[in-house]
Amino acid sequence: MQSLTELYRFGKGPSSSHTIAPQRAAKRFREDFPGAHSYRVTLFGSLAATGRGHLSDQAIIQAFTPAAVEILWKPLEELRVLPNGMLLAALGPSGEVLGEREEYSTGGGALLSDKAAHVYPAETMAEILSSCQEAGESFWEYVQRFEGQGILAFLEQVWQAMCGSVVRGIRTEGVLPGGLRLRRKACSFHRRARALESGCFRTEAFLAAYAYAVAEENACGGDVVSAPTCGASGVLPAILTSLSSTLECRDEDILHALATAGLFGNLVKRNASISGAVVGCQGEIGTACAMAAAAATQLLGGTPPQIEYAAEMGLEHHLGLTCDPVAGLVQIPCIERNAHAATRALSCCHFALLSDGLHRISFDDVVTVMAETGRALPALYRETSTGGLAQLYHRRISEHHAQKKDPDKPHD
Repeated sequence: MQSLTELYRFGKGPSSSHTIAPQRAAKRFREDFPGAHSYRVTLFGSLAATGRGHLSDQAIIQAFTPAAVEILWKPLEELRVLPNGMLLAALGPSGEVLGEREEYSTGGGALLSDKAAHVYPAETMAEILSSCQEAGESFWEYVQRFEGQGILAFLEQVWQAMCGSVVRGIRTEGVLPGGLRLRRKACSFHRRARALESGCFRTEAFLAAYAYAVAEENACGGDVVSAPTCGASGVLPAILTSLSSTLECRDEDILHALATAGLFGNLVKRNASISGAVVGCQGEIGTACAMAAAAATQLLGGTPPQIEYAAEMGLEHHLGLTCDPVAGLVQIPCIERNAHAATRALSCCHFALLSDGLHRISFDDVVTVMAETGRALPALYRETSTGGLAQLYHRRISEHHAQKKDPDKPHD
């Protein structure tokens, strides 16, 4: 498996796979063809279907600025490897092709062409648990053994960036961009949470406020950390922000929790997928829930088997979750899902701590089934906005406009 520096990525929302990755691909291509007169980028599959709502075109244009770039959209076609494909071309003065390259966004801002080294020898949780048991290590110590001391400095940057997105999100009000006219809610949620007396409702209210804060920042194209993706970036910060306050955690406790969470995210990325275009939202929000459940269980003193059990439940109970963003925006149902996944992560943590950590279905098993389930999902439920909630909303809006044009026409 690769380093956690390849999982936690710093960037601007609203999508790691549709915004960060295409921009990285465009910058890389321009560096290889710096003397081109202009460029052409053709987006395929999910990249084309939801690219405008995910600001893919803006990210690509920024990467090529000040050079001219033409963007073509082919939502009904896919390149040969993955749904999130793009074809980049460097053009001469007469439009002749100087060079071409296929690129694929694999989720979390990563590209298939990335050449990052593998730093972990194990590729399953069973192997990692066995190694930890033999060495008497916790998960975060296992991470540090193979990543070195420098990983803690990186995770400190991750934590500070997460805190920044929470604070900005809580302090900002107004309407989210994109046409759905949704008002930001994190600020009001936080005020109401502070007014509540202690109890479960207050805890859940703060979790919702923190998760909404990051998810709304992401929806506005703000700076977030993919954990494991931008669309699911609010879950882990919500859990860590909440527990760091209630448990009065040391900074190193949070960094250790981030290391453990990243280990579980890495396993899903390696053995299944964290891309909504490949496996649906179960790969994004489900993985984020598993990561947050693992982090919470460690912070609350859980053993490695209990941590694994919490993560297993976090992913298991999101199996089959579709990705059907309304209007191609990372807003409905994405923002709410971040809050609900944070609440479920804490619930999974509590349930695991009630147990001894022994259970029949392992985390590795659920990752395998998640990949199988994702492959079985029709394309309309894998980040194309052509089915589910997205299609229902589109149909309703179309009917509303038709009724306004012809008010005498009877409803069906």
